[in-house]
Amino acid sequence: MNTSLAFYIFCLTCIFTIGILHGADAAQGKYAQQLFNELFQDYSNALRPVEDTDSVLNVTLQITLSQIKDMDERNQILAAYLWIRQSWYDAFLKWDKDQYDGLDSIRIPSNLVWRPDIVLYNKADDDFSEPVNTNIVLRYDGKITWDAPVITKSSCVVDVSYFPFDSQQCNLTFGSWTYNGNQVDIFNSLDSGDLSDFIEDVEWEIHGMPAVRNVITYGCCSEPYPDVTFTLILKRKSSFYIFNLLLPCLLISFLAPLGFYLPADSGEKVSLGVTVLLALTVFQLMVAESMPPSENVPLIGKYYIATMTMITASTALTIIIMNIHYCGSGAKPVPHWARVVILDYMSKIFFVYDVGENCTSSQHAKGQDLILKKPNTSPKEPVQYERKSQPLANIRNHDSTLKKKFPEDVSNGYDVQGENSRDIVSCCSCYRILIKNIEYIANCVRRQKANHAKGVEWKKVAKVMDRFFMWIFFIMVFFMSILVMGKAL
Repeated sequence: MNTSLAFYIFCLTCIFTIGILHGADAAQGKYAQQLFNELFQDYSNALRPVEDTDSVLNVTLQITLSQIKDMDERNQILAAYLWIRQSWYDAFLKWDKDQYDGLDSIRIPSNLVWRPDIVLYNKADDDFSEPVNTNIVLRYDGKITWDAPVITKSSCVVDVSYFPFDSQQCNLTFGSWTYNGNQVDIFNSLDSGDLSDFIEDVEWEIHGMPAVRNVITYGCCSEPYPDVTFTLILKRKSSFYIFNLLLPCLLISFLAPLGFYLPADSGEKVSLGVTVLLALTVFQLMVAESMPPSENVPLIGKYYIATMTMITASTALTIIIMNIHYCGSGAKPVPHWARVVILDYMSKIFFVYDVGENCTSSQHAKGQDLILKKPNTSPKEPVQYERKSQPLANIRNHDSTLKKKFPEDVSNGYDVQGENSRDIVSCCSCYRILIKNIEYIANCVRRQKANHAKGVEWKKVAKVMDRFFMWIFFIMVFFMSILVMGKAL
C-alpha cells in the first residue's frame, strides 16, 4: 500500500514538473517572438550597425581546421574543410533581458542581420557563391556569433625540392573585401587556428597553424586594409612513397652493377641494362605526373636521373667491354702496360683467374711439370720422352749426314746393288717431303696456339674490367642512396 502511494506521488510530481517546463518554454517562445518583432521592425541589414559612422566596427575571427580534403601539388591548390567563427557587436540589436522574462539570447537566420564581407583572399575556386546561411546567436548586449562551415580551395606555393620528405606552408588569408581598416577592423581571437577537432590525414601531418594579423596599404587606395593570415604547416608522411617509389628504385639500381658480373657469352648483358633503364623511366614518369612543372626538381627525381645516368654509363661500358671480349685472333696483342696493370695486378686484386685456375694454380702447375718430366720406367708401358720431341732442325741435320755417308760407303767397296741405291735415294726424297709437311703442320699449330692465347688474354682483360666497374658502380649506388637518405633526415 505504501509502495503504490509513493509511486502515485512520483508520477504526479513528474507531470507537474513537465507542465511547468512546458509553460516556461511557451512563455519564452512568446517573449522571443515579441522580441524578434520589436528588434527587426525598423532594422536594415544593408548598413554597418554602428551609431556613429566614423566609429570602427571590430570583428573577431577564429578558424577551426576540421579536415584536409586534398593537396594538389601539380595545380598548387589546398582544399580544406574549415569552421569559421565570426563575432561582432550590433548596436541596433540590444534589449533588456529582464523585460523579456530573462531571455538573454536568440538564434535567427544569418541573412536577417548585417554580416561582414570577410572572404578568403587567396581563394582558388571557381565557385563564388554566398556563404552558408546558418543561424547566428544574438545576445542581449548586441554580440553576434556566426559559425559557418565551409570548404575552401586556396592557392598554396608548393616546394617539392625534397619530395617525398618535404614540408609545406600554406597560407589562408582572411579580410574584408570592401571595408577598409577605418570601417571594419579584423582581429584573430587566438594565436593559432584550432586543431582540437582535426581529423587525421593519411598523407599529411599538421605541425601547427599560427595566426598573424597584418595591416597592408595597397597601391589603389590610401586606407589600410587589415587581414588575418593563418599559416598551415604540413609535413608529408613519406612511408607510402618510400615503399612504392624509392625502395623499388633502390633495388633496381643495384641490378645495374650486376650486369658486369653476367658472363659475356650469355648475350644478356646489354639487355639487362636496357631493361633496368626502362623500368626507371616508368618510375620517373610517375613522379613527374604528380609534381608541378617548376624549376625545382624533387629529390627523388634527382635520384632517378642520377641512377639512369649511371645505368646508361654502365650499358655503354658493357658494350665496350664486350668488344674487348670478342677481339679474337685478328686483334693486336695485349699492350705491355695492360699486361702489367690489368693481367698481373688488377686480376689478383679482383680475384679473376682463367678457367680451371685459382689462387694456388701457379705452384700446382709447377708440380705437374715436374711429374711430366720424370721418365716412365715401368716395364709394362713404353718409355716416354723426358721432354719435347726432337727438334726438326736435328732431323734435318741427320738427313744431310745420311747424304754424305752414302757415296762414301759405295766408294769403300760395300756390296750395294743399283736397285738398292735407287731405293735409298727415293726414300731420302720422301723423307724430305715428310719433314716439310711436318714443319708446315707444326707452324700452323704454333700460330693457332699463339692466336688462341691472344684471344684468351683479351677475354681475361675484359673480365678484369667487368669486375673493376662492378665494384665501382656498387660503391656509387651505395653512396648515392646514403646521400638521398641523409638529405631526407
